[in-house]
Amino acid sequence: MSQTDPDPSAAAPAAPPAYQPYVPPPVTTPQAIMVPLGLADPLRWLGHGWRDFMAAPGIGLFYGVCFWLMAALLALVFRSKPEYVMSIASGCLLVGPFLAMGLYEVSRRREQGVPPELAASLTCWDRHVRSMGMLVLVLIVLELLWGRASLVVFAVFFNTGMPSTTGVLQAIFNPDNLEFVLVYLTVGGFFALLVFSTTVVSIPMILDRDTDAISAAITSIRVVFANPLTLLWWGVLITLLIALSLASLGLGLLLVGPLLGHASWHAYRGAVQWREPPPRPAGAAAPAPVVARPAPVPAPAPLPG
Repeated sequence: MSQTDPDPSAAAPAAPPAYQPYVPPPVTTPQAIMVPLGLADPLRWLGHGWRDFMAAPGIGLFYGVCFWLMAALLALVFRSKPEYVMSIASGCLLVGPFLAMGLYEVSRRREQGVPPELAASLTCWDRHVRSMGMLVLVLIVLELLWGRASLVVFAVFFNTGMPSTTGVLQAIFNPDNLEFVLVYLTVGGFFALLVFSTTVVSIPMILDRDTDAISAAITSIRVVFANPLTLLWWGVLITLLIALSLASLGLGLLLVGPLLGHASWHAYRGAVQWREPPPRPAGAAAPAPVVARPAPVPAPAPLPG
């Protein structure tokens, strides 16, 4: 027998363990379920929001005054120093979500049978400051990208530098600039849809479930994709109501602002339901995840003699 021949008396190597596929552990956290919506649901949300406003009109008017002051400041800067509009808008984006959360807190307390309080609505964000800070940062980044894209559109169609307020209005309402208007509205509509999809239910979800900003934004986008027509109709209603309120020197925001805030809470409650995980038996340990084992590797063939 040569040295290269295998020894028949040698013990065969142990067979490797059989391959076991990965089996995820049981769900232990609540799961967001997207609810099918109809075109009548946004009107129902507005009805619930109006009832919340009438239940606490003093709190609603306080937030309405805050919204009106922000709109008045933006209008003043737009008329006198349009180059600072983006900076003021960024400041409004820092404050606006926290004001909206205060209105959500009023609706949440009414839903739970707890009397709403202004002090509680003003401080409800302190338990969610990290999530709110991250969401506001995302909104500011989107707003900066929106502004940059608008400047690019102006630079492509005009070579007159930074447009003034009069120049912007003349460019938009000039029938000779139809291509510019279409491109400008397309770019603006894209970013508006992105902001709307990211925030339509994210802030109420942060208040309700104390979740992180990324999970809330993803759930908000899922809501839009699950009910695109209804959420588009909801966005159109929001735009129309805000436009009508601004047409009256912004005074309509005293009512429309809190109305939309309360209605947005009910939009979240109507569009998202939560499936709680099954209760774990008393004394049972948390299930350990099953780790996938590698497939067996065949033994190398013996070298020829």
